[in-house]
Amino acid sequence: MSKTLVAYFSAGGTTKKTAVKIAEAAKADIYEIRPEKPYTDADLNWMDKKSRSSIEMSDKSFRPEIAGDDAHIESYDTVFLGFPIWWYVAPTIINTFLERYDFSGKKIIVFATSGGSGFGNTVKELKVSAPEADFIEGKVLNGKKSGEIAEWVAGMNVQEG
Repeated sequence: MSKTLVAYFSAGGTTKKTAVKIAEAAKADIYEIRPEKPYTDADLNWMDKKSRSSIEMSDKSFRPEIAGDDAHIESYDTVFLGFPIWWYVAPTIINTFLERYDFSGKKIIVFATSGGSGFGNTVKELKVSAPEADFIEGKVLNGKKSGEIAEWVAGMNVQEG
């Protein structure tokens, strides 16, 4: 039987709400990707070129530390991977997460929340961190209701686990 995980990073709570809806729809386990040092509002001020998030996103090789190493990726066949879009791509903490575990042969369905931008080069930039995984570009799921998310999840052909 196939097992599914919803792993997500949420800076302000929006992506978490979406991840919970996806986990419910997919009957999946859920895992929060947490930074070792939590982000403050000042860290997330994208208008400040010296803010933590601005500095991290200006260097694609930057890998913020994550708290915990207990996602047990080996137990799952499919991973919904969610995050807010930062500067048209995933935050580099997502690369940290992908590089921490072996995703070989796993199906990774990417979803995001965003203030207005789409995926841009997100999948391309994540694939370098898990080259043996099968990435599927999902959707930007801003403010979707549970029914809409359940319909989207059903279209992803994920086996209930």
